[in-house]
Amino acid sequence: MSSMQSDSSANVTFVRPATFFLNGFSNIPHAKYFYVFLSLVYVVTVLGNSFIMCIIYLARRLHTAKYIAVFHLAFSDLCGSSALVPKIIDTFLFGHHDVSYEVCFVSMFFVYHFMNLQSLTLLVLSYDRLIAICFPLHYHAIVTKPAMFLIIGVMWILSMAYFSVHVGLLNRLSICSSNVVNSYFCDYGPVCRLACNDNSLNLLMGKICFGFLICLPPILIIISYFCIALALLKIAHGVDRIKAIKTCTSHLILVAVFYLPILSNNIAAATTPIHPNARIINNSLTQIIPPMLNPIIYTLKTEEVMQSIKELYKRSKVNTISEKIMKFSVRN
Repeated sequence: MSSMQSDSSANVTFVRPATFFLNGFSNIPHAKYFYVFLSLVYVVTVLGNSFIMCIIYLARRLHTAKYIAVFHLAFSDLCGSSALVPKIIDTFLFGHHDVSYEVCFVSMFFVYHFMNLQSLTLLVLSYDRLIAICFPLHYHAIVTKPAMFLIIGVMWILSMAYFSVHVGLLNRLSICSSNVVNSYFCDYGPVCRLACNDNSLNLLMGKICFGFLICLPPILIIISYFCIALALLKIAHGVDRIKAIKTCTSHLILVAVFYLPILSNNIAAATTPIHPNARIINNSLTQIIPPMLNPIIYTLKTEEVMQSIKELYKRSKVNTISEKIMKFSVRN
């Protein structure tokens, strides 16, 4: 009898708010200029990643396993930015701060899922470079297009399964202290901190997520480049060594742009007191800037991509001239 009473009382105290109130950029002076900046960044992100995806699709020389991964990185960047930036602008520029309970968790799932795919794709690209430089004779046998599609498919399945559980566990929390989320989107940590019941499992999942999905990939990438460095030292000819290094530079820049701001922000937050506004702006920029820079870096730093762009431009120019000649001959 007593257990039934306790169960009923637990049901009474369990609270799920109808909406969450996003309060991330509310106290930042001249915030409208920042939203304009975010809008411009998002436009460049959409155009840049769409451009690199079109180039890879149209250029036959880029129909390789490596560029399947590059295409996937551009796709993840595009989807990740689209899951975050338009909602930020709608929320804070147009004053739609209230987000329904279900939409909040769906938004959280997609933001984390695509951010995780970006991280894992950078790890896959380091694996590609490791095989290409350390095992060049076996590269085309190991890194095949079917193998790359399989790796990407496994990434999607594991990421979706993990974040379904990760976000789904928030359903067990009773949000009764407040419904105000001090972030620019439905962030996992700020939502957890609103719970009135035991949230230790959720906090543990947050630490596991940070450890395995943010810390582990750069560690594996560093190990892969340590092996690459050892292999490069064994290359006798300096020209071959420089050529091999050039194939890695664009990827190393992408890794630095993606991981260094995230790790720096988390280390700074753990060691020094940071103003909430500075923390929110820094965190938002670490998620929004890399997807904009990635296609620019790959376009400017990769000879294969630049050559493919030139070839496509020449082909389109020839086609345009031939069409004009055909039209002229038909008229005459």
